[in-house]
Amino acid sequence: MSKTTKVKKTYNILLRILILLATYGFLYSKVFHEKDWRQWLRIFGDLFGKKELHLMLILVILMMMVNWGLESVKWRKLIRKIEKISFFRSCQAVLTGASISFFTPNRIGEYFARVYVLEKASHIEGILVTIIGSMSQLIVTILTGTIALLIFDPAKFYNVPPITGYLYSSLVVMLVVIDLLLLFFYFNVSLLASLKEKIFWVKLRKLRKFFIVFSLFHKKDLGIIMGLSFSRYIVFSLQYYILLRIFSVPISFVDGTIITSLIFFVLTAIPTVALTELGVRDAAAVYLFGLYFSKLGIMDDSIAAGVLSASTFLWFLNIVVPALTGTIFVYRLKFFRKPVDGNE
Repeated sequence: MSKTTKVKKTYNILLRILILLATYGFLYSKVFHEKDWRQWLRIFGDLFGKKELHLMLILVILMMMVNWGLESVKWRKLIRKIEKISFFRSCQAVLTGASISFFTPNRIGEYFARVYVLEKASHIEGILVTIIGSMSQLIVTILTGTIALLIFDPAKFYNVPPITGYLYSSLVVMLVVIDLLLLFFYFNVSLLASLKEKIFWVKLRKLRKFFIVFSLFHKKDLGIIMGLSFSRYIVFSLQYYILLRIFSVPISFVDGTIITSLIFFVLTAIPTVALTELGVRDAAAVYLFGLYFSKLGIMDDSIAAGVLSASTFLWFLNIVVPALTGTIFVYRLKFFRKPVDGNE
């Protein structure tokens, strides 16, 4: 074994250890330090103490598995354009990405973590392909958020002075334009493969060759990926609504879906890390559900507690549990490897 190989293996091990320490450290900070651990026990105690809720709770947990299973299917379909991998390896990549994204802004670490399970394909191409999947999920969230905002008209129903009148109309128009632009660029992503070298900064011109990967995706492929993203959106939206019912929040399915869409839209619009996302999620949930129930004249502490509990439990299920599970597969990440065909 050469000295260079030994050094690379050492660096691989050190990086894996750092990732584990960072993930567990941030998890401990948020779950047990910043948030009273007795509150977590109270939430879980309330759930498991009511036998009539067990079936609904099992359903929510199964939906978490479906959610990440769909994401694994989506990433596998994307990445097979450059390297064929099994569904199990795709799951490993997705869950490992969830671990590293836990402490990176806007989960950007997810792009880099996933591609390190690849054995032959270019990491850079893998990142670009992963961005396509994230873009499809972003578009679904913004589209549904725009539709929800059209229905959730503050001027007509909720009397929210800061976002009424021309400001509200301008916001809706701007979002519709953004939706159309995003859809156009998404379904024409292959155009990026023909970008001229002269439009790249000098230091980035070497990256242009990797943009050829975008030419591999046709509209049919992108439509399938968009469909999988929409399926994921349906799953975690239903999760949220079921949790609201579990925690005795009296809201109809239609109204709950509308407000949930707005909450997800807010989370997309505000740059966060997964750690601070819980605070943003809680604030958005309490504010938007507060508007709804205040209009009905039934907002009280029990409803606010139910909304917070549902929001917290959803965050724990869809963010914390996958992040913890993903740490099991960190050992498979290969940060340094022998270049393949000059791709790295």
